[in-house]
Amino acid sequence: MSAPDYGRAFTLWRDAAPLWQAYTRHEFVEALRRGDLPRANFLHYLRQDYVFLTHFARAWALAAAKSDTLAEMQAASATVQALVHHEMPLHVQICAAEGIDAQALEATTEAPANLAYTRYVLEAGYSGDFLDLMAALAPCVMGYGEIGARLKGAGGPYSDWIETYAGAEYQALCHDVGSLIDGALAHRLGPDWASLPRFGQLGQRFATATRLEVGFWQMGLEGV
Repeated sequence: MSAPDYGRAFTLWRDAAPLWQAYTRHEFVEALRRGDLPRANFLHYLRQDYVFLTHFARAWALAAAKSDTLAEMQAASATVQALVHHEMPLHVQICAAEGIDAQALEATTEAPANLAYTRYVLEAGYSGDFLDLMAALAPCVMGYGEIGARLKGAGGPYSDWIETYAGAEYQALCHDVGSLIDGALAHRLGPDWASLPRFGQLGQRFATATRLEVGFWQMGLEGV
């Protein structure tokens, strides 16, 4: 199937990112699709992803603070809402069913690959502007959406995880974030934003975050 259309900027960044396929078709992802990923590896990933999402929600809260318009603030705050009231509770639910209670989940030690990725995203927001932060956040949001859309209906032991990202609610979030980014670029850089050097610089941020996503999957695959 063709990749979902989550907006012009995302498409341009994705097509230029050298490791996009290494990220969205990583062996960890393929093992989820086949259903033969060892459960211990999945739970290790899930615990790390819970920690990641804590920082990811903070980054989106920072995006609200860096916003120029009410629409940007609303989109950023809606994403925080989705993360803390939908995606993170799913992690709590799955881990609880495996005997990992909320207290143990909160006490998870952050892996080096997780530290590298989350701090990169947060630093993009602290040292840069709203666009820098969006470029660093986009690979995770839309990458999971693209993975979910491709794996939809695969079934197997990881179907709950797959259907979360394949579902209408998450896919709508990807489209909303894509529109947010396109609008933010036009608002700040004008209608010809795609031809400007600034857009190329943002593409490098996107590519770096994509590379860190590959490392995150590898951490899950290796269980360390």
